[in-house]
Amino acid sequence: MRDAHRQLSAGVRFDWGLDGANALATTNGCLVVVDVLSFTTTVSVAVDRGMAILPYPWRADAAKAFAISHDAQLAVGRSEATQEHPWSLSGSALLAAEFTPRLVLPSPNGSTISAASDGLVVTSSLRNGSAVVTWLLDAKYGTPEKPIVVIAAGEQWRSGNSLRPAVEDLFGAGQVLSQLKAAGCSLSAEADIAATVYESTDDITNTIRACASSQELIEDGFADDVAVATEIDADSVVPTLINDAFVDAN
Repeated sequence: MRDAHRQLSAGVRFDWGLDGANALATTNGCLVVVDVLSFTTTVSVAVDRGMAILPYPWRADAAKAFAISHDAQLAVGRSEATQEHPWSLSGSALLAAEFTPRLVLPSPNGSTISAASDGLVVTSSLRNGSAVVTWLLDAKYGTPEKPIVVIAAGEQWRSGNSLRPAVEDLFGAGQVLSQLKAAGCSLSAEADIAATVYESTDDITNTIRACASSQELIEDGFADDVAVATEIDADSVVPTLINDAFVDAN
């Protein structure tokens, strides 16, 4: 990886997906993972309820054993949830599900990135982006010496071989980046562009509802998940990865 791709001169950096997270990895900064539909939204909902969320790669064969060894429930896919096992990647379902103190929450994008990352990791969504920014600034992140690396998780094409940049994650990242920019942090060109897209869009909520990822969920019967994901600043938690689990840093 060439240094030019690592955006080293900026205090706030931005890229996409697992490869982007690996390229911008830093030992002295903070990684902010954004996966609006749905991992980081679901984490925000769950952590706000007092649950500890353990990230894990999607469809990994060892997920069940990992959950057992960590005294946790294992979340299933949305369509696999039942009344007896209501925990899934659905943010709206977790708002109403029976409380469980520890939950392994696999996902193909945000959870996989989080599980693979070393160092300090927090998750951000439209529900808790402002709380994350406040926490980062209070902790003095956002300089080249203590950088903030914002990663929009994106989606995977059905082949599973390539990243699909996703509108909702661009806006989720832009929410954080715009506020960091307003606070005087130095943004890379990539981060500044994402912030500008967010700032120049008049109706974030309806734009996200109209995008491909949302329409896919709506067609599959999960319109409530889109509604939960677009409740801007509904939560004040800062999910932070500590000892394998996301818990509130506040």
